[in-house]
Amino acid sequence: MTAPATAASAAARRPHVLILGGTTEARRLAADLADRLPGARVTTSLAGRVAAPRLPAGEVRIGGFGGPDGLAHWLREHAVDALIDATHPFAGTISFNAAQAAATAHVPLLALRRPGWVPGPDDTWHPVASLAGAAAVLPALGHRVFLTTGRMGLATFAHLTGLWFLVRSVDAPEPPFPPRMDVLLDRGPFTLEGERALLHDHRVDVLVTKDSGAAATAPKLTAAREAGVPVVVVQRPPVPPGVPVVETPDQAVAWLSAL
Repeated sequence: MTAPATAASAAARRPHVLILGGTTEARRLAADLADRLPGARVTTSLAGRVAAPRLPAGEVRIGGFGGPDGLAHWLREHAVDALIDATHPFAGTISFNAAQAAATAHVPLLALRRPGWVPGPDDTWHPVASLAGAAAVLPALGHRVFLTTGRMGLATFAHLTGLWFLVRSVDAPEPPFPPRMDVLLDRGPFTLEGERALLHDHRVDVLVTKDSGAAATAPKLTAAREAGVPVVVVQRPPVPPGVPVVETPDQAVAWLSAL
């Protein structure tokens, strides 16, 4: 068991920040900390679900922690002074694990979440609470589906044998998945011109997306609005209670500087 650090020993070492990453905001935060807090040690943890992830500045670890107890142990073992959850807005399990681990290890925790998308007056959005909710409403909305929720969770749509799916993801999906499906391997950012052409060429009549809020993938919403294509929007899970939330890396740096 590691002995508690004294005030003198804590001052003598570099403060250690752990970022739970995998998003554009997490990479920007790691780069900002390298520039603006050069005395800090920054480690970014990636889940390892993407075959060739974009690596951030600073130290990187890949893989899970083994639940909240494993993460709490890692925080103690590596003398982490602050934990920032900058994971994808839909990575709900790790967010709740982080909240439990931070409380157990007595480490300050901040959630960095980009703002969600907001529909305009000409949008036709159908908000749902889950992928299962999206699958339930699809047959009444269209027959040629542009599915942009990633490769995870495709089994939820596997029973919709009467629909055709265009699935876009960074890595190839694994079964089970819908029997009538084409896969488009691609990574954002995406252009408005490209999204317009994709909807037209594939005769898409309904779009399914998660409310990730990313600017890099927002052009599909504009293209859908222009084409009169309805959009099924899976809403975000909540941030764990009691965890402070900021929307930008700048705000996260300010929070760290105040610790």
